[in-house]
Amino acid sequence: MSFAAEFDALPISSLLDRSRATGTAVIRELFDRRPLALAEFAQLLSPAAGELLELLGRRSHALTQQRFGKVIRLFAPLYLSNECINNCKYCGFSRDNPILRVTLSVDEVQREARALREQGFRHLLLVAGEHPRFVSRDYLAACVRALQPEVPSISLEVGPMETQDYRAIVDAGAEGLVVYQETYDREVYAQMHTSGPKRHFNWRLETPERAYAAGFRRLGIGALYGLSDWRREALSVAAHAAYLLRNCWKAQLTISLPRLRPCAGEFEPLTRLTDAELVQLVCAFRLFLPDVGLVLSTREPAKLRDGWPPLGITLISAGSHTEPGGYTGAGREKVHRTERGRIVELASGASEWAPAPAPERATDATGQFEIADDRSAQEICQIISRLGYEPVWKDWDAALTA
Repeated sequence: MSFAAEFDALPISSLLDRSRATGTAVIRELFDRRPLALAEFAQLLSPAAGELLELLGRRSHALTQQRFGKVIRLFAPLYLSNECINNCKYCGFSRDNPILRVTLSVDEVQREARALREQGFRHLLLVAGEHPRFVSRDYLAACVRALQPEVPSISLEVGPMETQDYRAIVDAGAEGLVVYQETYDREVYAQMHTSGPKRHFNWRLETPERAYAAGFRRLGIGALYGLSDWRREALSVAAHAAYLLRNCWKAQLTISLPRLRPCAGEFEPLTRLTDAELVQLVCAFRLFLPDVGLVLSTREPAKLRDGWPPLGITLISAGSHTEPGGYTGAGREKVHRTERGRIVELASGASEWAPAPAPERATDATGQFEIADDRSAQEICQIISRLGYEPVWKDWDAALTA
């Protein structure tokens, strides 16, 4: 049975009721109980648990050090293309947004990757909009094949594919696949995804299972907080993670906790996840899933990110760009404007969401969203070290399995 079938049977409403009814005495009893059930995870998300945030943080900190040590793994996103055939109301790459787009050639992707390697990165996440014409299986496999000799850890965050298509990318050298369900609320999902293949909720939901069958050894999931009630989303992510740990047990699993950021289209979040609630969420995930990696990206501001390593985060991005060519300007001469999926003449001030060329911008291509923490990788490493943690650039190499 796939997770899609299991998901529809989840008693989400009763779990939310249980969460709201939980008192602080019950929360204290959960701190040292292992393993926790999904119903107990729901209690850790309760308003009562929020009142015990300091105690929750201490327990999460101790458990994280026990399972992961004092290390923080670093990665960088490398955007290949911002072309997309989906209309997603919250995404800067949404097809109908009149933005400046480009797809990097394999050589240009190598140029971007080498710039990131010079900064120290050995783990890259290749990101692209969903567009079969520009971002095909063969294109992705060619990018991975070109990078693999120099980049020991390559993951992808691209449109969902069939297992056989994923297998070709794994054979080229990719090891990880990240896919956010965006929202696990079916009604909200339908409202947010108005056209394109991303409309199909179950097809996306089952993507990690197809990726695992293809041979990916790292899987990443998550919800995009700001679209539906955060407790509902967290319960769904937790149930999804528990399913993958049971059924895709040979793969390492990570959970990302992104909050919506400003982007082209000017979408406003439908719900709010406060900083304190985000802390509670990280700690709850750590207690429920002690061996799962937790990811925090540059969507979050510097001041907030600096306090996260002791609370349960194990993987962070740094020095990120969300536009193709953002690190070196690769592909800048090919940038073009699209309106409703069609290329139009590029005029002066062509896009209200693409600022005029400036010395600090390597390219005019539009990013997926605005970065909140724009510090360099080296600055982030210094912060990690000052906190008493070790920044880790590389934790695996294919040669180890040869």
